[in-house]
Amino acid sequence: MQLSAAALSTVINSATDTAIIALDSAGTVLSWNPGAVRLLGWTEEQMRGQTLLRIFPEETNPQARVTEEMADALAKGRGGHEGWRMRADGSRFWAVGELTPVTDPAAAPVAFVKVLRDRTQWKVSEDALREEKRTLEVLNRAGATLARENDLAKVVQAVTDAGVEVTGAQFGAFFYNRVNEAGESYTLYTLSGAPRAAFEHFPMPRNTAVFGPTFAGEGIVRSDDIRRDPRYGLSAPYHGMPQGHLAVTSYLAVPVVNRASEVIGGLFFGHSQAGVFTERSERSVALLAAEAAIAIDNARLFEAAQREIEERRKAETALQTLNATLESQVAERTAQLRQHEEALRQAQKMEAVGQLTGGIAHDFNNLLQGIMGNLQLLRKRIAQGAAADLDTYVTRALASTSRAAGLTHRLLAFSRRQPLSPKAVRANPLVLSMQDLLRQTIGEKVELALQLAPELWTTLCDENQLESAILNLAINARDAMPGGGRLTIATHNAELDAAYAAALHGVQPGSYICISVSDTGTGMTAETLAHAFEPFFTTKAVGEGSGLGLSMIYGFTRQSEGHARIFSEYGQGTTVRMYLPARFNAEDSPAHALPTPAATAAATRGEVILVVEDEALVREMVAEVLRDLGYEVLEAHDGLSGLDQLRVRERRIDLLITDVGLPGLNGRQVAEAASAERPDMKILFMTGYAEKVSASQPFASPGMEILTKPFEVDDMARRVRALLDGSVGR
Repeated sequence: MQLSAAALSTVINSATDTAIIALDSAGTVLSWNPGAVRLLGWTEEQMRGQTLLRIFPEETNPQARVTEEMADALAKGRGGHEGWRMRADGSRFWAVGELTPVTDPAAAPVAFVKVLRDRTQWKVSEDALREEKRTLEVLNRAGATLARENDLAKVVQAVTDAGVEVTGAQFGAFFYNRVNEAGESYTLYTLSGAPRAAFEHFPMPRNTAVFGPTFAGEGIVRSDDIRRDPRYGLSAPYHGMPQGHLAVTSYLAVPVVNRASEVIGGLFFGHSQAGVFTERSERSVALLAAEAAIAIDNARLFEAAQREIEERRKAETALQTLNATLESQVAERTAQLRQHEEALRQAQKMEAVGQLTGGIAHDFNNLLQGIMGNLQLLRKRIAQGAAADLDTYVTRALASTSRAAGLTHRLLAFSRRQPLSPKAVRANPLVLSMQDLLRQTIGEKVELALQLAPELWTTLCDENQLESAILNLAINARDAMPGGGRLTIATHNAELDAAYAAALHGVQPGSYICISVSDTGTGMTAETLAHAFEPFFTTKAVGEGSGLGLSMIYGFTRQSEGHARIFSEYGQGTTVRMYLPARFNAEDSPAHALPTPAATAAATRGEVILVVEDEALVREMVAEVLRDLGYEVLEAHDGLSGLDQLRVRERRIDLLITDVGLPGLNGRQVAEAASAERPDMKILFMTGYAEKVSASQPFASPGMEILTKPFEVDDMARRVRALLDGSVGR
C-alpha cells in the first residue's frame, strides 16, 4: 500500500524530534518539517529556497561538506557526516543524519531528503567517559611511578607532569615551601610545559594573594579567570598575577601536605584560556598531591639515608688509615646502616598496606608454623620407623599449604595483580573465615556482630574481590566510629521483583543473596550520600583515603551482575548492602570433578615432555611427578637451553611446560619460538602472577593452558593429560 501525498506529509510533520528536509537537485530547500524548526531554529519560510550551508560551523568548510554529502548520496545512495551543527541562535549540537537521493522512474536524481537527529547528550556522555578513563590511566601510571621512585627530582617531575596531563593545563610548577633570609620567597623545584626561564627571574613574594593561601595550607585555589578575580589582588585588570608573569587565565593551586600536617610545597597549574579547570581537576590534583607528599617524604628519607651512608663510608676510610684492626668494626656498622636504610624504605612502602597486611601476615605465620611443625614430625616419625600417623601429618601440612595459597591469592587481589575469577561462593563460611582479620582491622573499641541467615543461597562471584569488598566496608565503618561502636555483618536471601528492579537503573529482577555491613557511626548527609559511589569522592582528610573504596565495591557488584545500595542518615550510622545473584546449581561441582591422575593422568603413548623452569626445586618436583606417571621428561633451566633441545629435530617432544617469568627469554617468547619450530606441540604455562597471562595477551591460544602457582601436583597431572589428549585448549 502506498501513502498518499497528504498522508506522507502528515507523517513527516509529526516527526517533531527529527529534522526532515527536502532539497532540489541543486541543494536548495524545498520543504522544512516542524522537527527541523524545533531542532535548528529557522522557520520553513526562512529556509525555503536557501541552501544548508548555514547549519555547518564556519571552520568545517560548509561548501565542501555540502558538496561532499551530495556526491556521496549520488554515488553510494547515502551521504552524510556525524558532527557539530549550528542553530539559528548560534548554539551548536552534535548531529547524526544522512542525505538520500530521490529518483524519477528513469532512476535519474531529481531531489534529496536530509534527515537529521540531535545526539548531543550521547556525545557529551561519550566524551565524559573517555575523559574519566584517561584520568584514571594517568593517575594509575603516576601512582606506580611514585611507589617505586626514590629520587626526589624524579618524584616531583612525575607529579607535575601527571598534573598537567590530567587537568589539561598548558604548564604546571611545583614550588618547595622554603623561606629565604628575608622570609619572602619559595624555591621553584620543577616545571612542566613551560621553559624554566619563564620563572627564573620572576620574584614570587610569599604575601601575594595568589600564592599565599596555598602555602598557608588554606586549601585548593581554583579560578576560571585569575586576572579578573577580585579575591586574589587589587590592581585591575590583572587582579591575580603580578606584572611580567606567564599569561595565566585559568588557575589551579593545591597545597602538598605531609604526614605531620606541614605544607611542604604547592602544585600550580595554569592555562591561557578561561574556565579550563573543573571540580574533577581539583579532585585529581588533590589525589596527586596526597601521593606526592608521601613520595617526597620517602625520597627525602632515602636521600638522608644516602648522605649518612656516605658519611659512614668516609669514616670507614679514615679509620682504615689509622688502625687496620678497626676495619671489621667499620664494615659491621656500615652493614647495619644499610640494613636500617632498607628497613626504613620497606617501612615507608608498607605503611600504605596497614592493618590489612598485618592481619594476613599473622595468619601466614601460623600457617607456616603448621607446615613446618607437621613436616618436622613427619621426618621424626620416619626416622623412628613409625608409620601410623604419617598420613595425618601430610594431610595437616597440605591443608596449611592450601590455606597459605589462598592468602597469597588474597594479597594479589588486594594489590590488583589478579583478575576477576568468578566461581561458586558460599558467603556465610567466607564471612566466618574473616572474623579474626576483621577484628584485627577494626580494633578493640568496635564490637563485631554477625547475623548470618541459615541456608543462605550460593552466589557466583570472585571470592577474593568479595573479601576485599567486605574488608573495605569494615574499614570505612571503623573510621566512622572513632569513639567505638558496633559493626554488624548480616546475610539473607532476597527475591527482587520487577517493581524493585524498575526503580534502580541496570538492576534485573530475580534471586539474590544480600550481604549488608552496618555501623553505628556518624552517618552521611544527604549531599554526601548522593556522591558516595563516585570515584575520588571522599570526606576524609587529604592522605587518609583515595575516594575509590566505595566506587570499587560498586564496580565489583556490577561486574558480578549484582548491585550495591547505601542507606544512611547523619548521626544515625550507615548500612551498605551488596546484592549478588544466587546460583542454585553449585552442587554440580563434584559431578564435574576431573578423575584422579592415578586413573587417567599417566602416560599412554610414551609421551615426551620438556620442562623449562629456572627455579631448581620447582623444576625437579615437576619432573619427578611426570616421571612417576610414566612420561619421559627433559629439563632446561632457562629459555635458551630449552630452545636448544626443541631444535633437535629428531627428538620427540609432545608437550612444553614453561614458567612465564624466566630470566633472559621469558616464557611467552619461548612458547612463540617453540610454536614456530613445532606447530603441533602443546604448551602449559606456569606462573605466580595471573596478570602476566591475562586474556589480553596471546597465551590462551588453542593447545595452550595456564597453571597458576602454587598448584597441586594432581591438578598439574590432569592438565598435562588433558592437553595431550586434546580435550582442552581447542
